[in-house]
Amino acid sequence: MTAISGPSPVRRLMFSGTWYDRDPAALSRQVDAWRSTVAPLAGRVCALVAPHAGLQYSGRIAAWSYQPLTGLALDAVVLIGPSHYAAFPGCAMLRRGSLATPWGDMPVHAALADALAGETRLLADERREIHAAEHALELHLPLLARVSPGVAVVPILVGEHSRAVARALGDALARATAGLRVVYAASSDLSHFQTRPEARRMDDQVLGHFDRCDDEGLMDALERDPGHACGGVPAVAVMRASRALGARAGGVRQYGDSGDVSGDVRSVVGYASAVWTVAA
Repeated sequence: MTAISGPSPVRRLMFSGTWYDRDPAALSRQVDAWRSTVAPLAGRVCALVAPHAGLQYSGRIAAWSYQPLTGLALDAVVLIGPSHYAAFPGCAMLRRGSLATPWGDMPVHAALADALAGETRLLADERREIHAAEHALELHLPLLARVSPGVAVVPILVGEHSRAVARALGDALARATAGLRVVYAASSDLSHFQTRPEARRMDDQVLGHFDRCDDEGLMDALERDPGHACGGVPAVAVMRASRALGARAGGVRQYGDSGDVSGDVRSVVGYASAVWTVAA
């Protein structure tokens, strides 16, 4: 299966200059500085979770998820994030075109997107207008584009945060990507606007499920309290798919909160890097 990029349209950058540096040279220096702090990782990455807040807050954490992709020969990266601004049934998946990044475009892997759409009706709609306004995937692009320039992508936004969607999406990913060199990348912040002690209490539950690659346990926690993670269903889906393809090692690589940068520990947002691997 090869990547096929349609001639148009391009999903343009919407948050450059606000959520991250507008100047590509300055942004590359910032991202590379974060990458330089990341410890090596054994095994080949098959799935990850990284945050999507403004990069000044979460970029250092996100680098721990993306740096291990450096040098990997990949067919595609499947980007999965929550829809923050619009609720809708199922998911929205771009099937043609490309995503702009600060350093050039990334093609949509059209053949893989078609294969995924053939696995589940949840992925039948593109809903480009929702992708155009959403930050959850765009905030991953500066990290991804630095470690794997020009890699093909499949962008998916989740509009229905349910166990049924998480299971169906995870199963579709595992079936459609079998035999391909693919990484599943979930976009999720953790608890929002809690005191630091309360944030850590809530986030520790999510981190434990990441360490165990326990997708069902995380889904149980999200059903009890969706405030544990805004991208919980994408995280559940990528863990489920990675387990189906043989991932057993991995878990949390880095954790922090917005107070690390802002100094305000009375109302913080939690961030985590998690990675799961298969044998290299």
